[in-house]
Amino acid sequence: MGSYSPAETAEKSGFSIDTLRYYEKIGLLSGIARNASGRRVFSDDDLSWLEMLRCLRGTGMPIAEMLRYSELARVPGTVAERLELLQAHDRRVEEQIALLREQQSRIKWKIGIYGSALTGACAAQRDEGDLAATGAVNGTAAATAGRG
Repeated sequence: MGSYSPAETAEKSGFSIDTLRYYEKIGLLSGIARNASGRRVFSDDDLSWLEMLRCLRGTGMPIAEMLRYSELARVPGTVAERLELLQAHDRRVEEQIALLREQQSRIKWKIGIYGSALTGACAAQRDEGDLAATGAVNGTAAATAGRG
């Protein structure tokens, strides 16, 4: 089992040292070991828990709910409550994903409009280039009559 300094833990978890301190202070991280000089020492289990916290926070779970989940995780016999809490969060995540898909659809629609506009502009520029190459731009349009 590994042991990690706060700096190593911050690097591995993606949380800042200040966030690690804050999470410990409010109770999201509990039982963090200390070395002989009183410095925090994080374990592989702590890193695993931080990964879960990163997932919950990254999917928009409020800190208060994370705290509730954390409290429940420390108490045996609370699996049903933890399951319910995570299922409710999962439903919110699904709703957010659906909203993002709708918004993405609108963005793709706009991308299509701009892409078509550029394709049309490129075609117009290409046509002007063709006309210049045949002399049509310099007054010899009759030479290109009938071309489309």
